[in-house]
Amino acid sequence: MNKTLLATTVAAFAIAASTGLAAARDQIQIVGSSTVFPFTTAVAEKLGQGGKFKTPVVESTGTGGGIKLFCSGVGENTPDFTNASRAIKDSELETCKANGATPVEIKVGFDGIVLANSKAGTVVDLTKEQIFKALAKNVAVDGKVVPNPYTNWSDVDASLPATKIEVLGPPPTSGTRDAFVELVMLEACQDEVKAANEKACPEIREDGAFIEAGENDNLIVQKLEANANAFGVFGFSFLDQNADKLQGHKVDGVEPTFENIASGDYKISRSLFIYAKKEHVGVIPGIEEFIAEYTSDAAWGPEGYLADKGLIPLPDAERAKSAEEAKALKGMGS
Repeated sequence: MNKTLLATTVAAFAIAASTGLAAARDQIQIVGSSTVFPFTTAVAEKLGQGGKFKTPVVESTGTGGGIKLFCSGVGENTPDFTNASRAIKDSELETCKANGATPVEIKVGFDGIVLANSKAGTVVDLTKEQIFKALAKNVAVDGKVVPNPYTNWSDVDASLPATKIEVLGPPPTSGTRDAFVELVMLEACQDEVKAANEKACPEIREDGAFIEAGENDNLIVQKLEANANAFGVFGFSFLDQNADKLQGHKVDGVEPTFENIASGDYKISRSLFIYAKKEHVGVIPGIEEFIAEYTSDAAWGPEGYLADKGLIPLPDAERAKSAEEAKALKGMGS
């Protein structure tokens, strides 16, 4: 969006907000993380059921893709919210600022990243080191760093099944991929690989053992049902919602359960966020009400309807603080 058009759009939105004129768009638009998608969709439906506002439109574009759209500017052609399974990056925040968009950050809960397969498949107990060796582009073998030679899980460790390494996971635009790289690949990177080239640690193999399955976690679930030997990497909520079809696996001896993630015992977990566009508040109807619904105990509390969908609630004090900050609509960097 060029500067002249941006200035015109900002001015139009400011006039609409100050005079009470009807906005050009009367329905909230939300993009972003596939992990946060089911939670935000539930809140959107709840808002729509109230009858005062149209049900917000929620699209699953991935965290990176959503933030890119969100930060592209202000005005009716840009989203009002973006879901994110990681915090916004400094570079993304700078893009937002450059385009006149001010994000309001709202941490909504926690989620674990699981390695799961069909209930018809083998149960495994993995370590982060084994996962790294199975999925890294380059690994250390006999003290030398080489392109990953492992074909079967049993090649990684004799205690694992003699089945082909086939893992369906998120693409680079996904916040789940970012968190998986940070919490598994970087943490478990072999010393020899670090010494040879530390930048190789986050690189995931591209020879077919790891398959980028897009931003649709439901598609991963379907593919796992069809192939009992394949594994999938996705958020705990999708495992929770498909517990009749899938089984999650222990990592470093800890099972990926609601309780273990909430307590911090399961180490592959991350915070989840939504970001509201401050410039759209008071212009696009329902934004403040949507935030109020999301941050209500009935939604994100320990007994709320989002917990039923697999969202791990924030501790009471942190949840209260997040709700207070959300209500204040304090923009990042302001």
